[in-house]
Amino acid sequence: MDMKQLKYFYTIACEGQVTKAAKKLHMAQPPLSQQLKLLEQELGVTLFERHRRTMTLTQAGEVLFTKAERLLQEMEEVRMEVRDRGEGLSGTLAIGTVKSCFAYLPAQMQQFRTQYPNVRFSLHDGDSYRISELVKNRTVELGLVRLPLPLSEFAHIRLPDEPFVVVFPAGWRLPQSGNSLSMADLREVPLLLLHRVHGTGQYEMVLDACRAHQFEPNVVCECPDVTLLLALVANGVGATIVPKSTLETFRPPGVEVFSLVDTTLEAKAAIIWLSRRYLSKQARRLIARFKEGVSVC
Repeated sequence: MDMKQLKYFYTIACEGQVTKAAKKLHMAQPPLSQQLKLLEQELGVTLFERHRRTMTLTQAGEVLFTKAERLLQEMEEVRMEVRDRGEGLSGTLAIGTVKSCFAYLPAQMQQFRTQYPNVRFSLHDGDSYRISELVKNRTVELGLVRLPLPLSEFAHIRLPDEPFVVVFPAGWRLPQSGNSLSMADLREVPLLLLHRVHGTGQYEMVLDACRAHQFEPNVVCECPDVTLLLALVANGVGATIVPKSTLETFRPPGVEVFSLVDTTLEAKAAIIWLSRRYLSKQARRLIARFKEGVSVC
């Protein structure tokens, strides 16, 4: 058994089919099937249950999958570290970001590219839970997330806190005039709120703020994607409550924005990475940029 066979096995397990795995590995299907057969013969176990269109891991296969994932990650880290010993800065830096955190990123990327023009970026999006999972499985090295989030596996930098704002469809009859609202003004308003796929976050923070003002909000839609919520607002479905910086990059036409005057509700964000794991030189340099002017945790 060698690393190439482990990579073949791991890819088949991730794709659930030899055909898809062969395509991802840029090789023909018959030699890939033969390598899997040889690996099973060498180990003396069946690694997959073969179904009509898919393959699922056996118990033995699950054990090997866990070991293979760790070994392949360690090999990738070795390659990264050796490559980083060379002169200059190049390669690709993979970053995951929550869309409501995206406003923190463009200026940093622009300045980074000016200093290191040979570095490319690969961006992935999702809610905070998904981004944390992408960091854990090394799909990305760095993640921009909203707090709260379990951080025991991560090193992180807290980014500046910011207020939430209320976004209404333009032309709606509002509870009061001016550019600010109180929490009580939202009592009867149909709200569209950000809600994570897993875990607690901004949704629960907004609910707690409403309850602190003695009312249950009228939530008519929950969604983890802030751009979808803002599109719904622009089309008159309801209002939403989002971090203020979100509107810097994702403000659609046809909306009005109001501050909240009687709440301590604030959006909190962080950039995270796996603790006790090797970081590429690119990632370390970008972290250094984020550290300027913010508190380090």
